[in-house]
Amino acid sequence: MRALYWNGVNDLRVGTVKDPEIVNPHDAILRVGLSTTCGSDLHFIDGYIPSMKSGDVIGHEFMGVIEEVGAEVKRVKKGDRVVVPSFIVCGQCWYCQHDLYSLCDNTHPKSELQAPLLGGHHTAGIYGYTHAFGGYAGAHAQYVRIPFADNDCFGIPDGVADETALFLSDAAPTGYMGADFCNIQPGDTVAVWGCGGVGLMAQQSARLMGAERVIAIDRFPERLQMARDHAGSETIDYTQVDSVLETLREMTGGRGPDACIDAVGMEAHGTGPQYAYDRVKQALRLETDRGEALREAVMACRKGGTLSVLGVYGMIDKFPMGVIMNKGMTVRSAQQHGQAYMDRLLAHAQKGELNPAYLATHRFALEDAPRGYDMFKHKTDGCVRAVFAP
Repeated sequence: MRALYWNGVNDLRVGTVKDPEIVNPHDAILRVGLSTTCGSDLHFIDGYIPSMKSGDVIGHEFMGVIEEVGAEVKRVKKGDRVVVPSFIVCGQCWYCQHDLYSLCDNTHPKSELQAPLLGGHHTAGIYGYTHAFGGYAGAHAQYVRIPFADNDCFGIPDGVADETALFLSDAAPTGYMGADFCNIQPGDTVAVWGCGGVGLMAQQSARLMGAERVIAIDRFPERLQMARDHAGSETIDYTQVDSVLETLREMTGGRGPDACIDAVGMEAHGTGPQYAYDRVKQALRLETDRGEALREAVMACRKGGTLSVLGVYGMIDKFPMGVIMNKGMTVRSAQQHGQAYMDRLLAHAQKGELNPAYLATHRFALEDAPRGYDMFKHKTDGCVRAVFAP
């Protein structure tokens, strides 16, 4: 089959790779309908997350049609149109039983690569996202193997288009989870750093959960316009104000937002000497993260407020723990527990309450996926998400 694979840092190629096969009776083979880029992919493409190997098929956000099922798959069958969350879960371990799906104990076959960094623990496996996260083949391909298919394949209702369902794989559940972490109450103001796919979904989700005001922070005019158009957000272009913190204080009567969501992660952009310091240390591989957005969110949040961290991080310097402690803040973070939210998201999509299809600003054939990633990475031509059709 044809697939997009990692050949080295900032070197993506399309080539012929081995077709996936059923290796476990709980497996299914999915014929990929659509897949899409994700900002977190850039972290290993740029070399900040190690353990990629040449030939690794990438991609973790996708939907398609079941092509084949293993002998013990009961809930899905050949021909079903499904969306698949990016994390692979067993459905039986303690973490799955407590809806902490991205922490599944049983789907990471290479946990020794994570355990030294996570205090002896590990996450669940994820499609197409380094050997440190399981080494599974990704979905920028014609076909992909789905382990534990009964837990991880969700039927797409009639009337929900493929491009809507596609983003229910990762962007929508990640953003929805981030808003859920905020315990939003009537009258709350929620500030969201980042107007990419996850940030926009977090903003819309905060609205669905009852936030009175949502404030979006970004620097790209077309993304800020999407925030206004699709989430009803007030917006701040951080390159056009002297201080995001002062602007947020003015907008909230001096108190600060009730909750702050970081939807940016380790390759944040910014201004000033601290950002320059992070750039130098990251370039020298003395740290993996540029934490501009995260630190700003900590400083901006009101006393007793909530910080929800959705951006992917590795090792960060100068994290303001003293600010969090002295302000009495609650911090919540996770890789997305997509299976916990999928039924709600599909219902929202079917009712027209959440339609993320507008994120698909650019569409490519799979053969042109390297060009799609280049546009996505550099945000050329207003690219928010590049979508690939095998």
